[in-house]
Amino acid sequence: MSAETTNPPAKSPRVNLRTPDVMTAVQAQVESHYRSEIVERLRLSGGTLTRQGVTIKLAKQFGFCYGVERAIDLAYAAAKVFTDQRLFILGEIIHNPEVNEQIRALGIKNLIGKDKEADVENLTSEDVVIVPAFGTEVSTLAKIKQLGCQIVDTTCGDVMSVWERE
Repeated sequence: MSAETTNPPAKSPRVNLRTPDVMTAVQAQVESHYRSEIVERLRLSGGTLTRQGVTIKLAKQFGFCYGVERAIDLAYAAAKVFTDQRLFILGEIIHNPEVNEQIRALGIKNLIGKDKEADVENLTSEDVVIVPAFGTEVSTLAKIKQLGCQIVDTTCGDVMSVWERE
């Protein structure tokens, strides 16, 4: 009598995406997509700019929070580092259509939601899966880990504390 055993896929080694050369390249790319000359002028003028009788005020808390900036940077870094692998994301990186379109333009395919382009069931251990800033369901993450995919977890620290309380 022989017992048939199946070995789980080997765990993907951790890859440091935040090396200085990768992050320098990513920062330049991110700035080219999200930097605004008007916003820079507003900041330099103390947040208020008046031209021809029209005053524009920049919101005090304008821009992305640290968790969102980190998530975007890591998604861009994944596209730079994993050039020979398929890249996927578990839904939207953040709740911002323009940013999500930029992520799609990097060749990152969506696995969840209305813009779904692929299925979790079709992933292989060679694939890279990005967890968005607001995390994902524990069961989905477990399935992806079981498949042996490389995971790039961009979950915001504040969001992580909420997921850990569940």
